[in-house]
Amino acid sequence: MKRHPRPDEVRLWSRVASTVHPMAGKTAPEGETAPAPVQQPLPVKAPPKKATRQTPPSEIEPNRLHRIGREHLEARLDLHGLDQDRARATLEAFLRRVWDEGYRSALIITGKGMRGEGVLRKMTPEWLAAPSLREIVAGVSTAKRQHGGEGALYVALKRKPRP
Repeated sequence: MKRHPRPDEVRLWSRVASTVHPMAGKTAPEGETAPAPVQQPLPVKAPPKKATRQTPPSEIEPNRLHRIGREHLEARLDLHGLDQDRARATLEAFLRRVWDEGYRSALIITGKGMRGEGVLRKMTPEWLAAPSLREIVAGVSTAKRQHGGEGALYVALKRKPRP
């Protein structure tokens, strides 16, 4: 069932329709005329603000994830015992350093937190999606059990551009 347009919708449509004219050499169909221009200005609303949350980085592709899971990961960072601010700064500095050194993957140990709801565990994927790390992070996946399982993340790093 169709609903009837609200008065503000009718005013807006009238305003739009008043700007439409037949193409050159054509006439408007019989019985159709453009409505008179609207005299009342329409209120302008600001567009709704978009959420500021970053989208999490994509999952690591299966073949690369399999290779990372088999490796002995030399680039590893343990965030246990750090507060959020310090953990984020440490994570960003660590990833930049290992990327500069040419590593292609890293293990980030966040821990599971109390009852599996740790703040660092929840926030780390969002930090990895930040614009400051987008140029170096290719993907993120939960680590295999031997590397920490749900309390750790594999981070695949992009290839460093050649100079």
